[in-house]
Amino acid sequence: MRKDVVVDVSAADRARLERIVGDRNSPQKHVWRARIVLLSAAGVGTAEIMRRTGKSKTCVWRWQERFMQASVGGLLRDKTRPSRIPPLGAQSPSK
Repeated sequence: MRKDVVVDVSAADRARLERIVGDRNSPQKHVWRARIVLLSAAGVGTAEIMRRTGKSKTCVWRWQERFMQASVGGLLRDKTRPSRIPPLGAQSPSK
């Protein structure tokens, strides 16, 4: 694990993350995000987390960061992204 990353998980957050992992109806993206955080809190290294979850290093780092910034709620929602199509300008129609 990176030296500057310390993932502290409270007892309440740990219980919530374990419920997400154990619930068969949880979306899979929430399950692997929760697993990343639980493994990080257990002191498992990044390479081992990558092996166990099948995710890339940047993906592991992204969800560690998101948890540290926004707790469990940050894992359960995706960030909004800008549209691929730029909005139409306020130009008047030309004839």
